[in-house]
Amino acid sequence: MPVFLLGDEPCFPHPALAEPDGLLAVGGDLSVERLVCAYGRGIFPWYNDDTPILWWSPDPRPLIAPHGVRIARSLRRTLRRGEFTVTFDTAFEDVVGGCARTPRPQGEGTWLVWDMVEAYCRLHEQGLAHSVEAWKDGKLAGGLYGVSLGGAFFGESMFYREPSASKAAFATLCRVLAAWDFDFVDCQQVTPHMLAFGAMPVPRVEFLDRLASSIERPTRKGPWTGAEGVLLADACACPA
Repeated sequence: MPVFLLGDEPCFPHPALAEPDGLLAVGGDLSVERLVCAYGRGIFPWYNDDTPILWWSPDPRPLIAPHGVRIARSLRRTLRRGEFTVTFDTAFEDVVGGCARTPRPQGEGTWLVWDMVEAYCRLHEQGLAHSVEAWKDGKLAGGLYGVSLGGAFFGESMFYREPSASKAAFATLCRVLAAWDFDFVDCQQVTPHMLAFGAMPVPRVEFLDRLASSIERPTRKGPWTGAEGVLLADACACPA
């Protein structure tokens, strides 16, 4: 199949036309309008400094149902002990910057180029991108960020400076999304880390059907600061 070259209009070919590895298109820009269009169609950007913007729609797509997230006993104990204070949208730029500086396991650069950092900061300013921070002794120990549209949360990246910090942030996020009745967390790529949390690989055609329904729901825009309060108890209040 061909890889499509994007023009000036913020539109995309159908994701079913993607290459077997998920690559769908190149070019375009990282404007808020194009990113919203992309995520609403199950497409996301991922590229290196030495490539044009690359747009992906992998098949299958790993999804986590917030109500069914799998939290390991060791992580439950960490949460119960209160090792981390988890917040939402209090340090978005620091979280994205932390993700950008995290090397890839293969040693091939980092997960994020700086144009993408700036693009997600613009999405955050529009109330569509959110961060979850895990703090220890007053210092940022790890976190994650992603994009929210309708009843879907698209997880982008996470990092940690203290063991289990990003896991604590993710577990708390899922509990909050469950309280808000979100449909799923899109993990984008199948990884052992997300499989351990209960991610289920879903065929692209099914994912797109579920996504089309989910984005019809109202989007919870604006800062999610204080979202951890919807749990009405500490995030560690899980049965052992």
